[in-house]
Amino acid sequence: MTPRPALGAAPDTLVILFWIALALAVLSFVVPAGSFEVELDEQGRTLPVALDSFSVDSSGSPGTPLFNADRDAVGFLNAPFEGLSSGSRTSAAVGIIAFLLLVGGAFGVILKTGCIDRGVRALIQRTERDPIVVLPLLFFLFSLGGAIFGMSEETIAFVILLAPIIVRLGYDAITAVLVTFVASRVGFAASWMNPFNVGIAQGIADVPLFSGAPLRMLIWTVFTAVGVAITLWWARKVYRSPESSPCFKSDDYFRGSPVGSEAQADFGARDGLALLLIVAGIGWVIWGVIVHEYFIPEIAAQFFTLGLVIGLLYLLPGPNRLSANAQAQAFREGAAGLVPAVLVVGMAAGLVLLLGGTHPAEPSVMNTILFTLASGLVHLPEMVSAWLMFFVQSVINFLVPSGSAQAALTMPLMAPLGDLVGIQRQVTVLCFQLGDSLTNLIIPTSATLMGVLGAARIDWAVWARWILPVLGLYTALSLAFIGTAVLIGYS
Repeated sequence: MTPRPALGAAPDTLVILFWIALALAVLSFVVPAGSFEVELDEQGRTLPVALDSFSVDSSGSPGTPLFNADRDAVGFLNAPFEGLSSGSRTSAAVGIIAFLLLVGGAFGVILKTGCIDRGVRALIQRTERDPIVVLPLLFFLFSLGGAIFGMSEETIAFVILLAPIIVRLGYDAITAVLVTFVASRVGFAASWMNPFNVGIAQGIADVPLFSGAPLRMLIWTVFTAVGVAITLWWARKVYRSPESSPCFKSDDYFRGSPVGSEAQADFGARDGLALLLIVAGIGWVIWGVIVHEYFIPEIAAQFFTLGLVIGLLYLLPGPNRLSANAQAQAFREGAAGLVPAVLVVGMAAGLVLLLGGTHPAEPSVMNTILFTLASGLVHLPEMVSAWLMFFVQSVINFLVPSGSAQAALTMPLMAPLGDLVGIQRQVTVLCFQLGDSLTNLIIPTSATLMGVLGAARIDWAVWARWILPVLGLYTALSLAFIGTAVLIGYS
């Protein structure tokens, strides 16, 4: 089924980044470089002493050359390579790029085995006699998938699979989208260990990877419970009065179509063992982060090991066997699927280099921009500043709907800005992940949302009217949790 196109032709993320880079290059000729007096904090990070320690460099506006052969400087045409190769194996672009490719490949193998797909089908089949039971279970599982490994695009296939089943059970296509796509975005927003948004943002912000998990787990629990309640309320309403659904007529397509699950392979013992291995692997990651402070290199190796072990399990003879060549191809495809995110991470790092880097003690245009922004926020309460950060991230998400891309683009600016106005970096990361994820429920620039709506045969305008109050509720909850994080000094 071909997804319905988004409203208008949204520019590609790389096109947006090119124009931003060009604007920043021009800006570097206008804005003078500046620096702060610095000191080391308890974690050994170099931070500005205070906002009033800022001073403008006597050389004025440095300007960005078109091309620079000096390896200690960055020209406009040098920025892509310099951004892709910047940092180290534990931080910035190089480490994050390696992390994305390795983890993406590992999840490519896991998804290719089909164990998750067959597990969901088995759940549906075993709860058909009491259909209302399956809805909260599905919402919980997809929310968990969004929280743990960033399930997003995969929901398109699940909507194609589940929409006919759920409509035939007496509900509607909106219910199918709720328990798949919406659930995954809720989990994505409140994740405590998603490597593709929390992991990248914390890595760039120089915060211990997957730290601050208890509050995020609480947010995830509340967000998921609210989502389940909304789903059950809507499902019961549609079950009692099918005509009340705004997609009642379009659901005729699913009422008359075959479910299509009969020809699919059955859920077997190997699939059950694979799911147990996924749970054990996640537990291993959590244990490593908490007990041994594992960071990007170690966590990448853990996810790679998880993919390797599950791959070896499906090499054994029996039903649903996946050959070594097929697994190698799945690994390549999983890694290739993250190449766009990899390029954006590198390009975004190049933008920072065009402004002179992020070291507060070295004269740069970046420091001057941070000083200007912080001067506008410094007189506001910290809670209001944090809320503004949340709304800024929400607006940026309309242009850059990819979580990893938005983290790479905004965190180099937001993390030090938070330092200047007295906001903990952990709070800054929380503002990013909530602002980035929730607006994907409605923005027509999200390819995943438009693909899901196309698979469910729901017009975007119909969906936007339905989901807007839900988005408003989640926004209010987000502001409440961000305010709580500021009050408790979340770190």
